[in-house]
Amino acid sequence: MANDRNSNQLVVQQARAALEQLKFEVAQELGIQIPQDGYYGNVVTRDTGRIGGNITRRLVEIAEHQLAGTSNVRNFR
Repeated sequence: MANDRNSNQLVVQQARAALEQLKFEVAQELGIQIPQDGYYGNVVTRDTGRIGGNITRRLVEIAEHQLAGTSNVRNFR
């Protein structure tokens, strides 16, 4: 596993499309251009961190609402 470039594995494989959509929405809101070819080598680390941090914040918010039994969750905007 040490040779894997990305060892993050989705528990629910069907969530991949929703997470990709969320990534693009968050990047757009932050004014960050996501490379269409998938190569992030030219993207500033600070920007990728901002995208990841905002995604995490939203996922935690969604989980909190689900645990509380409320449906007051925004639809990924």
